[in-house]
Formats: sequence, structure tokens, C-alpha cells
Amino acid sequence: MNAPYDGDRGQGAGGDPAGQVPPAPPAAQDPYVQDAYKQDPYWAQDLSAQDPVAEALYDRASHPPPPPGTYPESQELYQQPPAQQYAPDPRIWAQTPPPEPSGPSRHLPYGDDARTTQFTGVDDLVSRAGDDSPPADAFAHLYRDQQGTGKVLTAPEPEAAPAPPPAKKSGGKASGLLKSSALMAAGTLVSRLTGFVRSLVITAALGAALLGDSYTVAYTLPTMIYILTVGGGLNSVFVPQLVRAMKNDDDGGVAYANRLLTLVMVALGAIVAAAVFAAPLLVRLMSDTIAGDPPANNVAVTFARYCLPTIFFMGVHVVMGQILNARGKFGAMMWTPVLNNIVMIATFGLFIWVYGTAADSSMTVRTIPPDGVRLLGIGTLLGLVVQALAMIPYLSEAGFRFRPRFDWRGHGLGKTVKLAKWTVLFVLANQAGVLVVTQLATAAGEASGRTGTGILAYSNAQLIWGMPQAIITVSVMAALLPRISRAAHDNDPGAVRDDISQGLRNSAVAIVPIAFGFLALGVPLSILMFSSSGMESARSMGFILMAFALGLIPYSVQYVVLRGFYAYEDTRTPFYNTVIVALVNAAASALCYVVLPSRWAVVGMAASYGLAYAVGVGVAWRRLKNRLDGDLDGGRVLRTYARLCLAAVPGALAAGGVAYGILHTLGSSAVSSIVALVAGGAVLLAVFFMAAKKMRIEELNAMFGMVRGRLGR
Repeated sequence: MNAPYDGDRGQGAGGDPAGQVPPAPPAAQDPYVQDAYKQDPYWAQDLSAQDPVAEALYDRASHPPPPPGTYPESQELYQQPPAQQYAPDPRIWAQTPPPEPSGPSRHLPYGDDARTTQFTGVDDLVSRAGDDSPPADAFAHLYRDQQGTGKVLTAPEPEAAPAPPPAKKSGGKASGLLKSSALMAAGTLVSRLTGFVRSLVITAALGAALLGDSYTVAYTLPTMIYILTVGGGLNSVFVPQLVRAMKNDDDGGVAYANRLLTLVMVALGAIVAAAVFAAPLLVRLMSDTIAGDPPANNVAVTFARYCLPTIFFMGVHVVMGQILNARGKFGAMMWTPVLNNIVMIATFGLFIWVYGTAADSSMTVRTIPPDGVRLLGIGTLLGLVVQALAMIPYLSEAGFRFRPRFDWRGHGLGKTVKLAKWTVLFVLANQAGVLVVTQLATAAGEASGRTGTGILAYSNAQLIWGMPQAIITVSVMAALLPRISRAAHDNDPGAVRDDISQGLRNSAVAIVPIAFGFLALGVPLSILMFSSSGMESARSMGFILMAFALGLIPYSVQYVVLRGFYAYEDTRTPFYNTVIVALVNAAASALCYVVLPSRWAVVGMAASYGLAYAVGVGVAWRRLKNRLDGDLDGGRVLRTYARLCLAAVPGALAAGGVAYGILHTLGSSAVSSIVALVAGGAVLLAVFFMAAKKMRIEELNAMFGMVRGRLGR
């Protein structure tokens, strides 16, 4: 029988050459071919014979071989492994299985101990008996002559190859960053859009005169106090601390988060009680002009006492959001403010439905009814309450359960408070500049005798101006901050530098053209949004927005650069940097108030804001560069910003000319402003994209590629 493999040749198979190699030739034969039938045709002892080409070129005459019979026994290169003691014999169908080993074995490393051996139950075997079919014998067709029935067994059909696993989505960290940033950007966009509607209904209900300024001062007070006390530390310091707690603590940072939330709630409760009691003093601190007018002061103090309890819910909302951010859940913190805006829109809409708009009712601080003040105050407070409570389902979904914990000592909170100390001073310096601007803007608006030249106009223009920053830069850095914190914790300055450079360049692609768009289209945009308060006030807000415009670029850069210091738990350097920004802003604003006419004083203050941040960027950049071993990827970042600005300048000039021509031709109205915005925006985008394509801006091309990929083109 022709055996298909060496197993049929007996026990000599697998090492014994008997039966497979011809007998050795006699010694009288040619010595060069005496070992021609060895299994290794290229002798291992002769290195030159390992290669057939070298064998052919080998000079045997100069190097004769040793005498026959003196070669050591050669080792076969290819041989079958030695047969095991109880190896299965393929020629026997039902052979006796090998005996089970006594004691530990490689199958039961700890012996047959019932405490360490897992047995499969009979029920489990029965339930799965029909699932697994017995494997077919692949060699059955070779032994059909041994079958008693004489039935010819055919080879089993080859099994179909298993389907390959689905390809893993590419993208890695960058893809996750883009998804997180897109989710937060969408939430922030909706929040900002509803915030615009909120500003519109506030301006329509209260007007842009002293009544609107009084509500603005009262509404700004809680935010300012919250940021001055704990807000700055919560927003910047506690994210790295939560990330470290999740990484190092055995419970994944749950206990640390509970202690932090409990501490913040207790602290904010005490702050709210003190602030409500000191409301008249706080109003005077914000604006001497309002405090000096008794009717305006009464309205502002009443509004403030309704608004100040929102400090507590602001802090709770932020801590919950930071806990979710540390766990990779970024959307809730950006989407829940939409609920606050909806509640406030409904409140002011109800006020307009009852009392009419400011233009129709001519309502002032002397004529507004107490019920109207109470309605607006309760609605403002209710909006923040809903916003904070809406975070609870997201926390439950993330697996976090709040349990009040008062064991604050010895768990790292002291270190966090020390770090937050400098952040509080940082915010204090920043808010000192805000206080100066608020005092000067309310005074300038009252002195000018025109609507749209006070603090409400300044706040509305700043709200529009800050929308790209909140949507783009804040969203990108919120997703990058945990990564930067981990890289800083691992002492990897290269990774920190790369993430900061990525954040700067990715945000610049949108920030730069939008900044020039505000410069070119500020007036028609403000007319469209605030024409209900009067065309004069809307145009004044447009000029303020134009003055803010280019300051958006250094403002965005400053925000990104400071995240690098926070990742290293350095809060002292941002404090000193903000002191410089606040001093420049306050000094330049005071100069504008003194030098410029009252009508243009607030416009100059808006320009001073961007100038102050341009100075601050220079200082912060140099210090962070030294922190990262003198390398911040400055050349690449500067080239990106320079190219984007060069591409945006011609587009802004063309868009401004188109918008001015349309408004001059059609007149100042909401309809003409829409036409001017659409035409001017189209011109700006077309010119900018053509110029950017010629300059081959890498980041812009990457963004286009991503968009085309999402659209499937």
C-alpha cells in the first residue's frame, strides 16, 4: 500500500533513515558524492556549501575535502518530532486513552483539588450537546480499505472560512477628540443661539436704557461673585484633580468627587446668604450711577436678591459637569444651559405678553410694577434651578451616585484649595477690570443721553462676540484638557506642546475669519438682532461689536495657552498674566472714557478689551514656552495664523463694501440687514476660501477633508 505519510513505514519513521534512504555507496566511489543521499544536501560543516551558487563557484582543487569516513555524523535539519509515549495512532480508530496524570499537571496546575478545580455540570453539557457537532476525521478517506462495511468515505468538504471581523474604525484619539468637540460645539451652539434669543427678549422687554442696565447689573452680580469665589477654581483646577483621582484612587475617584461636591455646596450656601444680605452694597460696587438713582437702585436691588441664589446652582452645575467631563462625558455640560435659556425666554415672553414691549409701554425704572419685577426675578432663578437639576440623570447614566461626605481632611482637597487660591486671585484681577468697565459704561450711557451706549449694549455686543470662542475654542479645549493633564502628569512636555498647538491651529481655522466677519458685518448683524429696541441703539451696538472684532483672536489664543499652565497645576502664572490684562484693560478703558465723547466711549472700551488680551498673549506665550523646554511649536502656529489673516483681509474688505452698499441703498431695516448679511457673508467666505486654497493652509484642508468624509463624498 502506498502510504501517504511516513507513519506507515513503521517505528523507524521520524528519525530512522531505514527504508527511505538508499544504502550508502562503497568507499571506492568518488569521495565528492559519497554523501549525496543525505537529507541535508548542503553540508552544515562547509559554509561555502550552504549556497548553491557558492557551491558551484567553490574551488575544490585548492581546497580538497578530508579523507572519506572522517566526517562527523551530520545533524538532520528537518525531522519529525519524537513520538510521545501515549501519542494517538492514526491507524487505530478506537484506541485506549492515556491514563490521567497523578498530581499536578499542565491541565490541572494545582492538582485535583475540588476547591481549585472547576467542573462542568451535566445540565451544561446537555444544554450544549446539540450546539457542537463532533469534528470530522480529515484522514478517514485514507483508510477506506479498513472499513468493515466497505463504504467509501469521502473527504469532508472544507469548512467555509470564518467571516473576517469588522474593521476597527480608524481615527484613534484624534477621531475621539473630533467627536467630543463636535458634540460640545453643537450643544454650545444651541445654547448660544437660545442665549441670543434670551438677550433679544430682555432687550425688547426692558429696553436699552437705564431699566435694562439695572437688570443687567443685577443679572451679572451672581456670575461675578460665583467666579470670584469658587468658579475659577472649579473650571480650571478641579478637572486635572478629578482625572488624577480617577487614575490613582481605588474607587475611580468617586469618593473624591463626593467630597468635592459636598464642600462646594456648603461653601456656596454660605456665600449666597452673605450676598443676599449685602445686595445694596454689591449694586453700588457695580455702578455708582444706578445706586445714585433711588428708583433704579430699588429695582436693581430687588432683581439682585432674586438672582443671587443662582450662585448655588451655578456651582452645583459646574461640579457635576466636571465630574462628567473627567469620565469622558462632555455633552451634558454644554446642553443643559439650553433649558435655562428656554425658561428665561418663556418668562420674558410672558412679561411682554402682559405688559408689552419697552417701545410700546415706555416702561422705566419708575413705572415698572412690582409684580413685573417679581415675575422676572423668579423666572431668572427658576432657569438656573432647572439647569442644575437636569444634570442628575446624566450622572446616574455615568454610574455616579452622590453621597454627602464631610471627611475633607487628608484626601487631597487641601492641595486643590491651595491651587485654587491663585485661580481665585486670577478671577479677582479679571473681575476688577469688569467692575471698572461696568462703572464707566453705565456712566457713559447716562451721560450720552442716547440708547445703546451703556452697559447693556456692551454686554449684548460682547455676547455675540464671545459666541465663536464658546462654541469652538472652549469645546476643543474641554476635550483636550484631560489629555493635556495626563501628559503633564506623565511629564511628557512634547505631548503637552502638541495638544496645545493642535488646539490653537484647529480653533484658528474658524476664529480668524469670524473675527474679520464681525469687523465687516457688525452693523447689519446688530440691526437684525436688536432692531426691536430701536434703530439707533441697534446701530450703536453694531459699532461696539466692530470694535470687539479683532480682539477675538488674542482672546482665543490666551484661553488655549492658559490651559497649559492649569495642566501643570500652575495657577500662579495665569494670575500674574491676568493682572497684566486687567490693568491694561482698565487703564485703556479709563483713557477712552476721558478722551472720547460719551457716545463713543463704550466703543473704545470694546477695542481696549482686545488690546489687553494681545498684551497678555505675549506674556503668557513666553512663560509657557520656557515651561515646555523652550519649544511651543511657535513657528508652525504663527504661520497658520498669519496665513489665515492674510486670506481673511481681502474677504473682509469686499464683504464690508457689499454690506455698506446694500444698507445705503435699501435703508436700515431688518430686511435690508438680512440681505446685507447674506450677500456680505457669501462674499467673505468665497474670497477667504479661494485665498486660503492658494496658500495651501494645512488645517483648513484637513477640515474640508473631514467634512467631505462625513458627507460621504
